[in-house]
Amino acid sequence: MPTQLLFTRFLNEHFAAPVTAFLNALHVHPASPEAPITNAFAMELLVFLILVAYFILVRVSLSVEKPKGVQHLAEITHEFVSEQGEQIIGHGYERFVGYLTALFLFILLSNLLGLIPGLESPTANVVVPLGFALVTFFYYHYHGIRENGISYVKQFLGPVWWLYPLLFPIEIISHCARVLSLTVRLYANMFAGDLLTIAFFSLVPIGIPLVFLGLHLGVAVIQAYVFMLLAAIYLSLAVAHDH
Repeated sequence: MPTQLLFTRFLNEHFAAPVTAFLNALHVHPASPEAPITNAFAMELLVFLILVAYFILVRVSLSVEKPKGVQHLAEITHEFVSEQGEQIIGHGYERFVGYLTALFLFILLSNLLGLIPGLESPTANVVVPLGFALVTFFYYHYHGIRENGISYVKQFLGPVWWLYPLLFPIEIISHCARVLSLTVRLYANMFAGDLLTIAFFSLVPIGIPLVFLGLHLGVAVIQAYVFMLLAAIYLSLAVAHDH
């Protein structure tokens, strides 16, 4: 049985049977039927619950006259993402702010979990960044087709007709490579950060590891921002009308 975090163990003790039955119904057979919930999934679920609680708290505490700290934080986050969206996407950016904000906050909290003893960053598991990358991939293509219709195909063809057979496969590979790039960038940085922190805590438990905790914090914030930034860039290219 794989090593389980405390929260993962709690989930498996209470939900292992229905989860295993559900996976078997989908013809997916977990390696450990008695513990089908992995640490990465448990941490993602924890991030989801934290964000839901945060959004509920923001909603119930909204006030024009006496805004509280949680409302100020939400407004700062919204303004930050909106500014990035306006600068990168331009006209019509408003409809993408919700997705970009949710993406940024989810990745940021996922990255920061590794700083808390007894928890780990789900983004240090390659499956999680891959999921973010695939969702973003389908999301910007969907809006590209929605905005441009059949003309969206022109983005993959090039400026002149005789280059179409050459550029079309190159563009397809380029777009697929975006998934790989988004996945590897986030996964590699978070995995390396977790590994360094654990290594130095085991060697020198006092003092020096604090430096790497600070480094991990910086990397966590930067990688969440970079992922959101690239998602906005891909959206801007997909919804542009001058292909």
